[in-house]
Amino acid sequence: MNKLLIVGTVAFDAIETPFGKTDKILGGAGTYIGLSAANFNLQSAIVSIVGDDFPQEYLDLLTSRNIDISGIEVVKGGKTFFWSGKYHNDMNSRDTLVTELNVLADFNPVVPQNFKDADVVMLGNLHPMVQSSVLDQMTSKPKLVVLDTMNFWMDCALEDLLNVIKRVDVITINDEEARQLSGEYSLVKAAAKIQTMGPKYVVIKKGEHGALIFHKNEVFFAPALPLEEVFDPTGAGDTFAGGFAGYLTQTDNITFENMKNAIIHGSNLASFCVEKFGTERMLTLTKEEVVSRLKQFKSLTQYDISL
Repeated sequence: MNKLLIVGTVAFDAIETPFGKTDKILGGAGTYIGLSAANFNLQSAIVSIVGDDFPQEYLDLLTSRNIDISGIEVVKGGKTFFWSGKYHNDMNSRDTLVTELNVLADFNPVVPQNFKDADVVMLGNLHPMVQSSVLDQMTSKPKLVVLDTMNFWMDCALEDLLNVIKRVDVITINDEEARQLSGEYSLVKAAAKIQTMGPKYVVIKKGEHGALIFHKNEVFFAPALPLEEVFDPTGAGDTFAGGFAGYLTQTDNITFENMKNAIIHGSNLASFCVEKFGTERMLTLTKEEVVSRLKQFKSLTQYDISL
């Protein structure tokens, strides 16, 4: 089996949406990416950091999905990263209520020895210097490096971010972030400009409006599945990234044609994530449900045009 190395937060979230609210629950980009990628036939490991307030049952939950957690550092006497947010009625915008970095403030990632030759590296949303540090530890060049980032790093660590962007093959960001990074309003122009910064492929996430992938002069659009109810959008972007990277790791095919499939698989898994609070839906997901919804995607996107 091919290896996928995941770097990202393993954390506590407290979430409020128009449908309800939670106390501290399992969250973090690394968690969502790992649970999503676990739907594929591969070996995966998460590199992250938590405090000793992080329940053993959460770590057991990750290992029960065949995720290697030897790269998750547990700091004695430390507190785990905590984020709290409140979503507005449209579910597209949210207010961050609390961000406590805690042990994440001094995070120096250590890649497990048996994953230093990983085929695919998925750099979840973290400080660009942490992302760079992981790439420095790889003993062989990965077949594919995927980077996720956000506007926060563009605001406060742009130079570090541009340095790590030079080293990756794929970048995944949302439309607002693509515009900020490139200085272009048109997403076509934005993607072209970002490709000159290093990545061969630019994935632009548009939430409930799907995702675009750009490569040279080619572009592919994958819709999001129209859902009756979006319960909690937290982690949907990371779940998308996990599905995208997981599919590419399993298939060992990094052509643009196969990335189109990977985007559909990522969108498919993200559509489940939003159905319940936090990671709850991803933990009950069955293979049959995944395949059934993939068929819905197929019927949504395939048609013949008479010319």
